[in-house]
Order: sequence, then C-alpha cells, then structure tokens
Amino acid sequence: MINRSNPDKPDIIIEDYKFALSWNANNTIWAIDENSVNQIGCIHTSQGLEFDYVGVIIGPDLRYENGEIVTDPSKRAKTDHSLKGLKTLSKTEPEKAHDIADTLIKNTYRTLMTRGMKACRVFCTDPALSEYLKSRIVRLNA
Repeated sequence: MINRSNPDKPDIIIEDYKFALSWNANNTIWAIDENSVNQIGCIHTSQGLEFDYVGVIIGPDLRYENGEIVTDPSKRAKTDHSLKGLKTLSKTEPEKAHDIADTLIKNTYRTLMTRGMKACRVFCTDPALSEYLKSRIVRLNA
C-alpha cells in the first residue's frame, strides 16, 4: 500500500537487492527536483520527458510465459487508474477489454524504457521475462 502521507516510508521494496524507495509524493515538479533520485516516478510524472539515465521496474502485470509476453491487469497497482472502467467493460466485451488493457500495460513500460538518453536499467519481477529481455538485447562493441 502506498503511504503518500509519509514520503520517507518505502512503497517499493525489493528485498533480494536491498532496494527500497517511495513513490514521488512531493508537491514539486518531480522530474527536476534535486531529490527525485531518491524517489520512484511513474508514467504520469515522466512521460514526455527525457533523462540521462532511467531505471524501470517491470511489475507482475507483465511476464513471459510459453514463449509470449503476457499482460495481467489484475496484477496492476490498485492505485493506477489507467485501467479504470475495464472491469465493467470486460463483462460485456471481454476481448475488447483485454486488448485495451494489453495495449495500455505494454505502452506504459515502453514509454518508461524510452525515457533514458544514455542508459536504461530494467528490473523484472518475473525472472522469465528478465531472461527473455536479456536475450533480445543487441550488444554493441561486444
């Protein structure tokens, strides 16, 4: 659960890597705030902007199974409203709701991974997705 009333309390914790940071919760323009390096931004605070370096955490809403990249809207953060209304739509038009969610989830990560001008580091909560992405990287000067 995100605790926006206390920005010093970590919202994102990856214990194996001793990583713990909070979501951007200040009232400044996060992307240019000198303390932004100590917080995690989201698609809404970084889209349309470019940074020298970015780090992207791919959560459980995107994984790799049976040779395919699979999206799972039920694993999206409950605080994310980008998929709002799709649960209702899925009752009447499940295929359309799935296609919209699939596109939104994939576009979110694509947008985040294209913000870094010099480099982008990616952490995947799904080990299979991590291995798949590593296999797709073209190494320069290798």
